[in-house]
Amino acid sequence: MRMTNKIMQNNSLYNINNNKQLVDKLSTMMSTNKKITRPSDDPVIAVRALRLRSDVAQVAQYHEKNAEDAASWLKVTEDSLNTTTEVIRKMMEQATRAAGGKDLDCGNLEIIVTQLKSLRDEYYGIGNVDFAGRYIFTGFRTDTSLSYTEDTEEEFKIYEKLDMSAVDTLNYTSIGNLKGISKENYDPEAAENAAAGGTPLGGTAGGETENSVQNTGIYRIMLSYDNLKNNNPPASSLSVKYVTNTTMVPPQEQDLFPAGTIVNRSTTEDPNPYDYIQQNSTQAVLVPETGELLIGKDLYETVFQGKAVPPLTAPNPALTTDSQIRVSYEKNSWKKGDMRPQHYFECTKVDLADPTKNINYNWSKDKRTDPPTDYISMEGESQIIEYDVGYNQTIRINTVADEVFSMDMDRVIDDLDNALSKLKEIDTARTNLKHMMENMKEGEPGYEHIKETYAAADKAYTYIRDNMQKKFEKLISQVEGFQSYASVAITDNGTRSDRLDLIKNRLETQKTTFKTLQSANEDIDVTEVTVQLTSMDNSYNSALMATGKILKNSLMNYI
Repeated sequence: MRMTNKIMQNNSLYNINNNKQLVDKLSTMMSTNKKITRPSDDPVIAVRALRLRSDVAQVAQYHEKNAEDAASWLKVTEDSLNTTTEVIRKMMEQATRAAGGKDLDCGNLEIIVTQLKSLRDEYYGIGNVDFAGRYIFTGFRTDTSLSYTEDTEEEFKIYEKLDMSAVDTLNYTSIGNLKGISKENYDPEAAENAAAGGTPLGGTAGGETENSVQNTGIYRIMLSYDNLKNNNPPASSLSVKYVTNTTMVPPQEQDLFPAGTIVNRSTTEDPNPYDYIQQNSTQAVLVPETGELLIGKDLYETVFQGKAVPPLTAPNPALTTDSQIRVSYEKNSWKKGDMRPQHYFECTKVDLADPTKNINYNWSKDKRTDPPTDYISMEGESQIIEYDVGYNQTIRINTVADEVFSMDMDRVIDDLDNALSKLKEIDTARTNLKHMMENMKEGEPGYEHIKETYAAADKAYTYIRDNMQKKFEKLISQVEGFQSYASVAITDNGTRSDRLDLIKNRLETQKTTFKTLQSANEDIDVTEVTVQLTSMDNSYNSALMATGKILKNSLMNYI
């Protein structure tokens, strides 16, 4: 075959172009540091690169976003829980001081109770801590604070589930006409006359004796809220049921008290609810201001002990220690610091203008009756927030309010505050009587009666002070319970943090591994490519020189 000059030229140009393309390709690889610039360059590398990039992006999402966000949430929770334990520790100090100081007067006790109230407010205020605008203790409702941040008017119907231990005994001292005695309102002659069985005192204070001052126990159920909606009759807003077999679906609820035995009674009425229940032992009294359901002695024995005091009849079947008490009630006025019921209870926000706009919170999926046929147990599992922090791996980040912030603390402090108010009242009356005695002479009209009334007031003061002392002693064990809740929450949160640290370390290792594989798949060996580029550049330049010489020759060179 004859090699023509044209063929030689074409072959030279072809080789030059090939060398040029290789030089360009290697130059591009050097500038991008990548083996390929488009999938068509190497489909195998391209497919593998897509998979590895996806893995790297996913691990980066877990490591740099999800895990970091989870760690920040857990850190904020940890700090809040530590603050909570510090508040509880201070509360324990105050309770211990009060329980050990039996000689503390009203002024010192008022200081302690005031400090306890401030600590309580701080305790619940911690529940409103947020992370990046999301409240951390409110479960799924991260846009709603745990407690009210201002006084609010909105109506809720609350369904509260209690066990039998909710029925406790309140030590109550009746002070009768001892309240508010002063020099201005005390008429010795009228008091003497009344004490002798004459004309009643009317508006005149006094008239009590030591024998009339009694310290008695009153059975009660303290609800989670005070200042309830005051409906009369209470049947329109209050329902008290019991369930003896909670395994039944749905549980069979029965009325706890016979029909017509529950009445409303305000603390401003005369006689007050506590005196009234002692005089009406077959009834139960709802005290809207304090959120207490007082139970008369005969009604208690009939319902809870099965004695069937006439005219009452015992419920059937009889209550047991495993029975549940289910109370529904209404509340439409909320003070700043009150806990929002939707974070603790099954409840309904009532729209009085349009019932179709009522909002049900925490109702089970199959529940459509009012009152509900079942009550959700608000344990943390129902409000768990989890983050994806790895392949098929999640971690819980939140601590739910009822795992830390007990509703009981508010009621315990309120109970102490009410007891202090009563102690201050009787202390003022006792002091006034003492001053009146000091300004009178023995034998003077009314002196003996004032002396007798003072003895009654002093006895009442002793009873009320002893009752308050017992409340402080009980508070110590209750605060220990609050501390236990917080400690468990801290432990759980710490366990999650430790687990998250392990996951983050593993993710860091995975991220490094995937990036190494990605680099091995996509990135060039700079040294190798540099050598190749130098070689191809030399070849390209040599080809240009050789071709230049070949192209100079023509047919005339051979003639």
